[in-house]
Amino acid sequence: MIYKSDIMNLRKDMEAKIGQKIIIKESPGKRSKPLEKEAIIEQAYPSYFRVKFEENERRGSYNYTDIFTKSVEVQVFDGEQFTALEPPAIISKKNREEFA
Repeated sequence: MIYKSDIMNLRKDMEAKIGQKIIIKESPGKRSKPLEKEAIIEQAYPSYFRVKFEENERRGSYNYTDIFTKSVEVQVFDGEQFTALEPPAIISKKNREEFA
């Protein structure tokens, strides 16, 4: 289960990366080849983030839950190389009670 706090943590991480170049890899379906596009993170909102694609100057948006469910993979350029954006580990309800 994905909790609101999990999404908030991912959003904060995404906000810190506004302006950075990323590669978005979408999984369109079983029979289709994954689509990879270069973009720049423009804005992070409570439930989604917006990007501007470099190839055609268009904009797109993605839900944070897409990253948790792996239907969208994001790689962030740190100035030298692209590294995968790993969502924060989801803590189960049982584990949350242990941390409290």
